[in-house]
Amino acid sequence: MEEFVIEGGIPLRGEVTPSGNKNAALPLLAACLLTEEPVILHNLPQIRDVLAMRKLIESLGAVVEDLGANTWRITTKELIASHLDPDLCRRIRASILIAGPVLARAGGVHLPPPGGDVIGRRRLDTHILALRALGAEVKYDRVFEITSNGLHGADMLLDEASVTATENAVMAAVLAKGETKIRNAASEPHVQEVCNFLNILGAKIEGIGSNTLHITGVSRLNGGEFTIGPDLLEVVSYIGAAVVTHGNIRIHNAGVQHLEMVRQVFHRLGVQWQVEGSDLIVPAEQPLVIASDLDGAVPEIKTNVWPAFPTDLTSIAITVATQAAGSVLFHDWMFSGRMYFTDKLVGMGARIILCDPYRVLIQGPTQLYSEKLESPDIRAGMALLLAALAAKGTSKIRNIVQIERGYERVDEKLRSLGAKIERATE
Repeated sequence: MEEFVIEGGIPLRGEVTPSGNKNAALPLLAACLLTEEPVILHNLPQIRDVLAMRKLIESLGAVVEDLGANTWRITTKELIASHLDPDLCRRIRASILIAGPVLARAGGVHLPPPGGDVIGRRRLDTHILALRALGAEVKYDRVFEITSNGLHGADMLLDEASVTATENAVMAAVLAKGETKIRNAASEPHVQEVCNFLNILGAKIEGIGSNTLHITGVSRLNGGEFTIGPDLLEVVSYIGAAVVTHGNIRIHNAGVQHLEMVRQVFHRLGVQWQVEGSDLIVPAEQPLVIASDLDGAVPEIKTNVWPAFPTDLTSIAITVATQAAGSVLFHDWMFSGRMYFTDKLVGMGARIILCDPYRVLIQGPTQLYSEKLESPDIRAGMALLLAALAAKGTSKIRNIVQIERGYERVDEKLRSLGAKIERATE
């Protein structure tokens, strides 16, 4: 098993370019199954989750050709009726995204339950309710048997603004007969990318970027070409790495138009950055003082659906908060296991009280010290990597496969910024 060995306390300096958005790449690859014509995707991140999705769509008949380091051509002339590999589906949460496109094009799918990060219960009910509204019949006995004699448009209100359920519903609806309205739809940038991509292929989706999508079904989709935008979670991770090491970095093509809420939250932690065109610059000098509420109360940073502060950035923001002066409460009501990684930060010297599975109170700043760590999931693993970069001494992080599920060449990029991080075998 490989591990990272990190010598902490070295300010990061230089320039970095984020990879393509993982959370857009996965549904886009699934969406390629909707057409028999070739589709070219640019800026695909070469990470474990994306490679797992490639194997999944290949097992269904897709032919994937490498046209360059981060460009693939996907052609699915005919879907193969096959039983997907349960072990492969368990590797990634995004395997559930196979349901919508295969159901729409082939009329049925035999789908093992998805896997992914262990961060608490992650219900699939919204997916099933949406597909049933479009005319699907769903049975479950350790695997999902989803069939349809023909999908039809529907007016549906999602019981939660689930990103992947919205994407599944959209992918199924674009080939359904008639009109579909999806209310309480997720509207994250990567959901918008999926909708824009489908429109390039000939779908008719309106209301993109809002929480109500209007879809007019079409009989078939064409081929097309699309470039995936930057991964905003990676951008913010590098902002955090610069801040906790008192470094100065420039992030190219940072997707700054989507970072306004993140900027507000990080500003409350005493973090500032500048924008030059599409680039984001993190200066070495940071206030790093937590701003209290107007009445002097301890501020609460609470996650919510887009455009609010995203749950996937909670772990990164917590690590940054350990280096800021003052108290702050983080509240992530979405996932009951998100906060458990904070015991590892406590072991490094952070002052953190785990109030309950959803809330932690942080008092900073504290000097972090090196530790032997293990990555529990993608985002917590990256947060621990940031903590190791800030800590005194040399830390080791095991189970780095979790981090590499979501971050492309993270050790190489950090070394380019001056970090002392090496890959070793235990």
